Amino acid sequence: MKTIHLGWVIVPFIFWPAVLVQAGAQETGRKRTVESAASSIFQPLDRWKAAVVSGDRAALAAFYTTSPASRAKTPQGETQDPGEEPAFWSSLRAAGLSRFDLKVLEVKNLQPGVMAFVLRFEVGLQTNAGKKSGVISGAQVWVQQNGGWRILSTQRSDLAASPPMRLPEPAKPNTQLYPAPDEAPAEIAAALRASAKDRKRVILVFGGNWCYDCHVLDATFRSKQIAPLVNENYHVVHVNVGNYDKNLDLAKKYDIPLEKGVPSLAILDPHGKLLVSQKKGEFESTIRIGPEDVVEFLKRWKPQHGD
Repeated sequence: MKTIHLGWVIVPFIFWPAVLVQAGAQETGRKRTVESAASSIFQPLDRWKAAVVSGDRAALAAFYTTSPASRAKTPQGETQDPGEEPAFWSSLRAAGLSRFDLKVLEVKNLQPGVMAFVLRFEVGLQTNAGKKSGVISGAQVWVQQNGGWRILSTQRSDLAASPPMRLPEPAKPNTQLYPAPDEAPAEIAAALRASAKDRKRVILVFGGNWCYDCHVLDATFRSKQIAPLVNENYHVVHVNVGNYDKNLDLAKKYDIPLEKGVPSLAILDPHGKLLVSQKKGEFESTIRIGPEDVVEFLKRWKPQHGD
């Protein structure tokens, strides 16, 4: 899936080191009247979400750096207007916000006192026309400054209608699903050693933690319906492609055209021979496939008698 990465939002902290002042974040409590669940990963992010839920524009404004001014990249362009982000997020309440679920897809500790997140916001609105649901993709960089955590840089998409999904979605994505890119060769080698013993095949799943479709495919592999098929026939290795700039040699070796998007799969036999690779982005958009498509693929390429 082609979506928001961390590349743009991490640039400011490189050029503005003065903002990286270590300090403790202060705890605050807010009454929640909208259905939501805490991220349980980073408390300042949970407090930011509580301010979104309450529609408190002033509280939201306090989360963003002012010296230097926080940067925001939206579909309309880039801005350092300190009121843009608070205005956008607080407007959801007035639009009928009834549900606001925040899913953390990727977390990076860029340096002490600097954290970056790739996020998915699932939004429910109660309007005069009825209930509506949508999704916003985003990323944020937080820094410790002036006694607390502040948002230095953000990127977000427009609110898009939630597409129907037939595959299971993760309630809490595994932010460590894809290990560091440089671990891929060793993980592939370990999977092939195990495959040589038990005669299972090896699935390489190219993708990244920022990719929500990659998390959906993982949830599908772990689902009650499909997990037995995966566990009985395959060793699964997640190959981290970074922002489409890592493990390009492995993608080339296993005939994975990354320009078609991720997740993208390749299957190896116990000798490491490539049996098949997805060349047309078959699983790149999980809204286009269902459990039957995943099952058909796994059954077609599982080990056969005599392998």
